[in-house]
Amino acid sequence: MLAYLDNSATTRPFDEVIETMGELSRECYGNPSSLHSLGLSAERVIRSAKEVLMRSIGAKEGRFIFTSGGTESDNLAILGSVLSAVRRSPECVTTKIEHPAVSEAFAYLSSIGADCHYVGVDARGVVDLKEMEQTLSPRTMLVSVMLVNNEVGSIQPIEEISRMMKRICPEALLHVDAVQAFGKVPISVDKMGIDLLSVSGHKIHGPKGIGGLYIRHPNRLKPIVFGGHQEDNFRSGTQNTTAIGGFAKAVERIVEQPEEPMRLAALKQRMLEKLSKLSDIKINGGDKETSAPHIINISIKNAKSEVLLHSLETRGVFVSTGSACSSNKPSLSPVLSAMGVSRADIDCAIRISLGSDNDEEQVDYAAQVICEEAETLRELFR
Repeated sequence: MLAYLDNSATTRPFDEVIETMGELSRECYGNPSSLHSLGLSAERVIRSAKEVLMRSIGAKEGRFIFTSGGTESDNLAILGSVLSAVRRSPECVTTKIEHPAVSEAFAYLSSIGADCHYVGVDARGVVDLKEMEQTLSPRTMLVSVMLVNNEVGSIQPIEEISRMMKRICPEALLHVDAVQAFGKVPISVDKMGIDLLSVSGHKIHGPKGIGGLYIRHPNRLKPIVFGGHQEDNFRSGTQNTTAIGGFAKAVERIVEQPEEPMRLAALKQRMLEKLSKLSDIKINGGDKETSAPHIINISIKNAKSEVLLHSLETRGVFVSTGSACSSNKPSLSPVLSAMGVSRADIDCAIRISLGSDNDEEQVDYAAQVICEEAETLRELFR
């Protein structure tokens, strides 16, 4: 049996997404900037897709543009908001558990003169609101906080942070990396007070190489890619109509299945119950109220994560040791470190992430294999 449980790294595209992309590749190959009928047909696909995305995030105003993925969306949101003011040492705030697409963008801003601050989290991986309040100031220009952490699934209190910002730094922009949250937890940029929101196609059973950025205040964002003025001049380059259409189709499928997060949450609970039979296991993350329905991060004592990962693979179970974007780096997980997880537990941590293709049979099989392989490793290295 195959149990693919690395959906936070990427997902298998829905069949209808693949079919849509095939049809668009054959029939809608015109350049969206061209004025002839084939170009106008491609432009209509893009315009329709933007309407789908705007509705899916509860946006009644502002703009949505397409990018090459979540990383570019994060970079554009952060650098495009701050670079023009960097000579004035703008104050920017983020957390210690952000995705590298955010944390490394902040590191770059810091290297060229921005005043960057990093707020800590508690043992659940939830941002410390008291520290956030103490860090914010009237000088703050940008705050970037992810909605769902990609390693442990912790849900961040975005609405509380937004209200805090309106009181302390009302002119600051709030950027939210929603790549892991999109399709898994409710999102309303208007209700939550979000100014910039990043999403990605391949995390929701859409195609790779496509993402998007919601922009509430277009006049406050500068492009970081220059050329043909596509995407309202925020992201130059010929649009990938095929991927955009596939992305929109994946979003439509998710919108049509509002019960999916509840199904994933039930699978998650089933997995945790099965794994609880294993001794010396530690759950890294919060409870049901503070954790997304599709991510589980556990440490299995005396079962090194990388060795366990490859052992599971031989039996058709695919998990990860953390963020796919940093899995080739030997350093400790910044997320688990910020949560106060010990070095020994970090070395034994694996991430299990569920998706639309998973069912109870796969969860039961995977849990059994994880327990068996972990015990085998413990015997070998005891």
